[in-house]
Amino acid sequence: MYMPESRRAWRIDRAGSLGRLRCVSEPIAPPGPGEARVAVKATGLNFADVFACLGLYSATPKGGFVPGLEFAGVIEAMGPPAAGEATLASGLRTGTRVVGLTRFGGHATALNADVRFLRPLRDAWSFEVGAAFPVQALTAWYGLVHLARVDRSDVVLVHSAAGGVGLNALQILHALGSRAIATVGDPAKVPFLRERTGLDPRCIIVRDRARFGAQLDAALERAGAAGPDVVFDAIAGPYFRPAYRRLRPEGRYVIYGAADYMTHGARPNYLRLLPRYLRRPRLDPVQMIAENRSVLAFNLIWLWDAVERLAAGYDALEGLVTTPPFVGRTFTFDALPQAMRWLQGGESVGKVVVSITNKK
Repeated sequence: MYMPESRRAWRIDRAGSLGRLRCVSEPIAPPGPGEARVAVKATGLNFADVFACLGLYSATPKGGFVPGLEFAGVIEAMGPPAAGEATLASGLRTGTRVVGLTRFGGHATALNADVRFLRPLRDAWSFEVGAAFPVQALTAWYGLVHLARVDRSDVVLVHSAAGGVGLNALQILHALGSRAIATVGDPAKVPFLRERTGLDPRCIIVRDRARFGAQLDAALERAGAAGPDVVFDAIAGPYFRPAYRRLRPEGRYVIYGAADYMTHGARPNYLRLLPRYLRRPRLDPVQMIAENRSVLAFNLIWLWDAVERLAAGYDALEGLVTTPPFVGRTFTFDALPQAMRWLQGGESVGKVVVSITNKK
């Protein structure tokens, strides 16, 4: 198969401003040992992409980089096996439709991917649907199943339930038989969430910073629960303490993001962010012993160094997430900066995807 010697990629010379993103043409080497060249057809957009470009993400690469953590496409060529391996990953060959993860570098028309992070794309899924799957589904699995050990007796509070991770979380909880209380930031998202998930509207909270504790009490009462057993949170900010205080004994508060720190401009608004940072919650570990509560924090990118854990997640998701991800909006490759600004605005439902083949 012919392999082009160059690609187009969205590159930023250094973090700090979305305005530094540039679409460039650049050379691409043949795939190395343990790699496959993937012709990318769609990429998934994540808050981590925006935070990294703004310089607000702890895992942001030093210097220039190409954002993007997940993609879907077609294998163009296979490199030789990595050292110590007799063969490359089974089931992967030239022409295989795949989804994949990469520690940045995803927003490009082609890339050389470590085969350990590639999986065949499910037959009935489009490239856009496939690109919406890996990061969100694995985040929900890792937080709820691996860390929180959710079971059918648990009541779980899911923040940002209409987003990509939230929808996967609700699907996993349904498969496990657990009860969910969901929150959204906009009342316009409630009808979508009801239709998509079948959730009782009395178990959906439209978050209000000033009275979130009372909102949560009302939802818990309607659910017949004294408190949540698990909180699954990507927001933090003023919603942390009310939910933490209501955790039942043995409660697990799982936090994997801080969307409350999202800025809506091309550059970070430090005058707005600094007071929020200084007011961030501080917990007393001795008091936590007395309360018998836990806080579990994670960043999915850590799993790039624990490939075997990712494999377990993919295997588990085969039975837990059977409905295709919901793609709320698709942008063309040339419109990646506009897609990032859209995601910043907080209006999205489901997943925002960047399509390299869709010209609409």
